[in-house]
Amino acid sequence: MLTDELLTEIRSLIDAREHDRLATLASGVTPGEWARLLPALDPREVAVLLQWLPDAGIPDLLAELDPTDAAGILRTLSRSEAADLLDAMAPDDATDVIDELDPTDAELILTEMEPAGAAEIRELLTYPADSAGGIMTPAFVAVAPDLHADEAIRALRQVAEEAETVNYVYVLDAEEHLLGVLSLHNLVLTRPETPLRELMVTDPVRVRADADQEAAARLLMDHNLLALPVVDADDRLLGIITQDDVADVLEAEATEDIERLGGSQPLEISYRRATLPLLVRRRIVWLLLLFVAEAYTGTVLRAYNDEISQVIALSYFIPLLIGTGGNVGSQVTTTLVRAMAVGEVKLRDVGWVLGKEVGVGLVLGAVMAVIAFGRAEFLGTGRDVSFVVAITIAAITLWSATVASVLPLVLKRLRIDPAVVSAPFITTLVDGTGLVIYFTIAKVVLGL
Repeated sequence: MLTDELLTEIRSLIDAREHDRLATLASGVTPGEWARLLPALDPREVAVLLQWLPDAGIPDLLAELDPTDAAGILRTLSRSEAADLLDAMAPDDATDVIDELDPTDAELILTEMEPAGAAEIRELLTYPADSAGGIMTPAFVAVAPDLHADEAIRALRQVAEEAETVNYVYVLDAEEHLLGVLSLHNLVLTRPETPLRELMVTDPVRVRADADQEAAARLLMDHNLLALPVVDADDRLLGIITQDDVADVLEAEATEDIERLGGSQPLEISYRRATLPLLVRRRIVWLLLLFVAEAYTGTVLRAYNDEISQVIALSYFIPLLIGTGGNVGSQVTTTLVRAMAVGEVKLRDVGWVLGKEVGVGLVLGAVMAVIAFGRAEFLGTGRDVSFVVAITIAAITLWSATVASVLPLVLKRLRIDPAVVSAPFITTLVDGTGLVIYFTIAKVVLGL
């Protein structure tokens, strides 16, 4: 059933107090679908759903929600009810929700939880939200190195239910230092009497708890792992990062980069919950900066006022030329920032990137120049002006591609987020310099 149709049906069943029919309908709705539906319901409707839905499915539903939305639901419940739900959630998901609550309310709920679960959440809360420790889960399976394969499997059966999906078994010494890792697949298929030391992969890929979450996510993806161990400074295993954690991180980072590329500060919350004042605050700073920067375009036009007055036709093509330069720069910047985000391009590749983009710029400039020449001829501006327009659009295309291919890499070296080099920024930069190129070429060709 389509989401809109499902939402309408759910609302009608709530209004009609059709408890049984709603329960039947809910049995076919996945947690992911609930995550899209619940933010569209008002608090009264959500409260009714929580009363009528099976208790076993609510923790999974909360885990799929944005943590802020899930925290809003917990606020409608008693402390004991909220504690029961958090106890049933994975520790990392529960921590994300608790972190969205007022510290006083969060502590009151934690005191109602099972001591072990509350202790795990308190430990996870000590790590920055954007660190590897902040997204890890402490639910993993560990065994001692002196066991054999059959003993490890028996140990695994005893604790597997407490962990998330088990893909790896970690081998720890008495002080919980990470010695190696076992693939569950290899463990099950090997001979029972095989010592774990012969099976485990020694010196496995790991990440420090204080590492940036995006770096951890890239590490897991680059090594094609199902889970990534997180260790402290002494190499003691603290938890693991799973693929669903990584998916959330990469989605958040991609969203942030897209918002920056559009010339806006990241919202850090979903667009649906963003208020008008918040949207204004996130956008106005960039707009004012770009407004001030764009003002120099008028200064350039005033400086070339005499040339424009002598050949009025030159003014016809100003929007076309600066618009083309901005579009070329935006294309290069968007492609390059994305390549940098996934680790495909680094500063040492600046020569290679510049060569590639200059080559592309030359080809695009040549094509655009032919089209621009034909357009100018069609308008009857004169052969000389047509040549000026054609040469300028080729030059601006090449200049824009050059600037856009170098600047993000340089800013990355200066520890400035390359996504800040957004399409509006490149457009603003190319506007003024493009006009200088245009009128300089006009003065030479037309003898002004």
